[in-house]
Amino acid sequence: MGTTVMERPVSRGAAESRRRRGAGLGALVVVLVAVAAVSLAVGARALSPAEVWHGLFAGPDSDQRLTGIRLIVRTVRVPRTVLAIVAGIALGVGGALIQGYTRNPIADTGLLGVNAGASFAVVSVIAVFGFADPFQYVWFAFLGAAVAGVVVFGLASIGRGAGNPLTLALAGQGITVFLAAMTTAVALADQKSLNALRFWNAGSVAGVGFDVIWPVAAFIAVGLVLAVITLPAINLLNLGDDVARGLGVNIALNRTIGIVAITLLAGAATAACGPIAFLGLMVAHVARYLTGPDYRWLVPYAGLLGAVVLLVCDIVGRVVVRPGELDAGVVVALLGAPFFAALVWRGKFKDT
Repeated sequence: MGTTVMERPVSRGAAESRRRRGAGLGALVVVLVAVAAVSLAVGARALSPAEVWHGLFAGPDSDQRLTGIRLIVRTVRVPRTVLAIVAGIALGVGGALIQGYTRNPIADTGLLGVNAGASFAVVSVIAVFGFADPFQYVWFAFLGAAVAGVVVFGLASIGRGAGNPLTLALAGQGITVFLAAMTTAVALADQKSLNALRFWNAGSVAGVGFDVIWPVAAFIAVGLVLAVITLPAINLLNLGDDVARGLGVNIALNRTIGIVAITLLAGAATAACGPIAFLGLMVAHVARYLTGPDYRWLVPYAGLLGAVVLLVCDIVGRVVVRPGELDAGVVVALLGAPFFAALVWRGKFKDT
């Protein structure tokens, strides 16, 4: 009888916590929809809600002005908004996963070398084949990101420190520095590659059509499924390898699935948008503040926050230097660099 009395407050508290977190997820979805609507309206030419509605749903007509609005909304702003949402979710989830698997609160998806691998692949194929269209080189960017992730994971899995989060971080840093040097060497030797790298490295969700977005979204969807599969194991792995092993977790298998998920998410997003630094790092910390350390909630929060933040940064980039634009990656970096500095200054680099 005493046990039942003591369990009731605990289960009531757990239910209340779940309701609160569920309400938070719902609120984030509403915010994301609202920000997406603003994204469709804001740009070099501001559109009213009625014009956005017409651009989305109205059929062909003879009015040249309305035809122009339809073209702006459907061919420019809808793909841009969709890509920002898809890439933001991927980078947010990837950032939360990499922090969980490495037990390193300042880890980012760039830790696996995916950004550097994608950059090197882009400049290489442009220099060799002369590709200029994003649809042509996005696949090589994804391949470069995936290969870099596999190499980093492979190096971290051999030797005395096999499977150690520190070994993974060191391997990632080594591969990143090497590939960055190779990228610079190729770009300096070929003017066309240098020009493309300068644009692509800024990180932008503009100028990419659905012919690129849908295939990239398919890879991201697979990465999200793998991420969901491993969420319970991440909570146990953060208790320490010995505890997790004692609770029946297959550490090697779960880490492998996690690294594959991170590589798919970060590689696909980077291939489509270019490297967007600090996004995963920021939203993972905000999500942890809102949900606590439970990755079953932290990861969905991080994904939605990633989409919201990337969309907001893209909108800000369209407004602050009108009639020109700042790339979304630049705006994210302007937010992320001080955020990172604040983490280090407050001592958040220690395990929390």
